[in-house]
Amino acid sequence: MTQTTRRILITGGGTGIGRAIAHAFAGHKDEVTIAGRRPEPLAEATGGHRIETRIADVTDEAQVAALFDRPFDVVVANAGGGKAARLTDLTLADWNATLCVNLTGTFLTFREALRVMPGGGRLIAVASTAALQGSANIAAYAASKHGVLGLVRSVAREVAKKGITCNAICPGYTDTEMAEGAAQTVMARLDIPRDKAMSMITGGNPMARLIAPQEVAAAALFLASPGASSVNGHALSVSGGEV
Repeated sequence: MTQTTRRILITGGGTGIGRAIAHAFAGHKDEVTIAGRRPEPLAEATGGHRIETRIADVTDEAQVAALFDRPFDVVVANAGGGKAARLTDLTLADWNATLCVNLTGTFLTFREALRVMPGGGRLIAVASTAALQGSANIAAYAASKHGVLGLVRSVAREVAKKGITCNAICPGYTDTEMAEGAAQTVMARLDIPRDKAMSMITGGNPMARLIAPQEVAAAALFLASPGASSVNGHALSVSGGEV
């Protein structure tokens, strides 16, 4: 990309990783737009930066299409979610909802982005270490993130000759609301204090800590940089060496 100021779109940009990524790009003087379902977190996420906010549910085809009334140079499909449950306790509604937001939402975001994206653009999906390995009690989440990685690798081959790249960032447990929710679930299921629950959650990370959202944001900046122009179809693990 040769232009000085790039247009950046980040879905799920109101909280956690999405907010950190938005601030990182805004700090580089890019034109940043964040999208999400709730106006309040979006407004709070601007954090004094010049960041445009858009209301959109990534599971709604028309709402996603409406986001791309202009082209973006970098599109980060970050919106996602899920909850822990044993497979035998997992309802079909929860399964469908998890795949819809994590996988279908990424598909819709990338499809609409590519319809208007200029040559040299970057597609980035925020996946998870759950895209690289399975884990007990998160079957729907892991399946959806494995699907995201398959989507990324397929899209990467489609767009390579256009000078566009498509990559995934795979964070380990990150210091966000989702990690706190996981800790609360473990506390309730095992009747243990928070510090023990958090120790169990971070146990897979050789550094034995949560990943900072800013570390994931740094990975996004790299994948959008000129130096990453030949990085395509890659799953960048930000996990302390977990995978």
